[in-house]
Amino acid sequence: MSNHPAPGTAPTHQCEVLIVGGGPAGATLATLLARQGRDVAMLEKEHHPRFHIGESLLPANVSLFDELGVRAEVEAIGMPKWGVEFVSPQHTERSYVEFGDALDKSMPYAWQVRRSELDEILFRNAAKAGARALEGHQVKRVDFDAEGATAQVTGEDGGAQTWRCRYLIDASGRDTLLASQFRTKTRHPKHASAAVFGHFRNARRLEGKKEGNITILWFEHGWFWFIPLADGSTSIGAVCWPYFLKTRQQRSLKQFFFDTIAMCPALAERLAEAELVDDQVHATGNYSYTANACTGERWALLGDAYAFIDPVFSSGVLLAMQSAFAAVPLIEATLDRPREAAAARRTFEQKMAFGPREFSWFIFRVTNPTMREFFMAPANPFRVKEALLSLLAGDIYGSTPLWRPLRILKGLYYLVSLQNLGRTWRAWRQRQVNIRDVEASGA
Repeated sequence: MSNHPAPGTAPTHQCEVLIVGGGPAGATLATLLARQGRDVAMLEKEHHPRFHIGESLLPANVSLFDELGVRAEVEAIGMPKWGVEFVSPQHTERSYVEFGDALDKSMPYAWQVRRSELDEILFRNAAKAGARALEGHQVKRVDFDAEGATAQVTGEDGGAQTWRCRYLIDASGRDTLLASQFRTKTRHPKHASAAVFGHFRNARRLEGKKEGNITILWFEHGWFWFIPLADGSTSIGAVCWPYFLKTRQQRSLKQFFFDTIAMCPALAERLAEAELVDDQVHATGNYSYTANACTGERWALLGDAYAFIDPVFSSGVLLAMQSAFAAVPLIEATLDRPREAAAARRTFEQKMAFGPREFSWFIFRVTNPTMREFFMAPANPFRVKEALLSLLAGDIYGSTPLWRPLRILKGLYYLVSLQNLGRTWRAWRQRQVNIRDVEASGA
């Protein structure tokens, strides 16, 4: 049965490819498709600039910005990020690693950015390329048929619109439009986390070249990020188990955040003379999740609309943009060479699963005492440190030979874990308690 809109129901707009969401995934794909001469429309529910978390980029993002022609604009708003500082309450010394020591020495840095600025750069760039980039347009529902899709949209003036396309892309981020509509979104059982965050002035940073480095600080209930931004402010966030957020009780979110910071003396010291920007603290209960499928006959999910993983390795923007590049041949095959569409879908599905899977193995173990030791005292037998730095740089999509040393690193992890079985068992047991607590809450 066709789901074409009935005559007179609402104004009907036509396009070849409709992209829901104007963040990094949607804007990247809109740019690439518009450059091909395709009729592409991108609908963003908010207006740029709009607030978004996820301010730390990876060196592997740089080449993608080059391909989009926006590197100079990103450089202008960014704080150079040459590496990572790790701070553990179980270690007296701090660990500093630099991306320039990875296997590929040509990817030495990235940037810390305000996402409101970065996302607007990418959105406007798509418009310059020829995409119809519309703000204040919220897609409410999508219906599919053999010829394409029909989207019900609330326009900027609040009026109802109907959009008709041959192919639909869900790049709606954690709104997960299609996964929610199809009821295919599932919480990840091993990556349940939530975040509380804010921006501070006068936070004490590292000095010199290290000033822009991200700092990861572990504490009893999770970990903190410390992200210096170019305007002098610093993004601070606590990523913790949802059970810990329940201990907030009657406290205000701001008081709870400051109480949580006090549990990490190394961070509290850096914020001793700092003040909260605009007196605002944010929280997100979007636990890590994935959709059961990332593509169908006439649709695909990109970036966070498909999966969201713990942000400890700052992989979000990279995975979003890479998914956009991966979607181009899928759309080409579907629209221009239908006989190749099934194979293109299988390839796209493999690429979408690849990035979250490779990051997740390390994310799942980052709070384990053995893995924490690897980050705090990295050694380089068989070039495993260089391979780990390549992973931290996001260099997993190219030809860098990191997989053999990463397999060796995983083997070393299991070997050392067996030697420290008591600590490993206690860490595992605590994680199971945390997970069961989340499951029992129905989160």
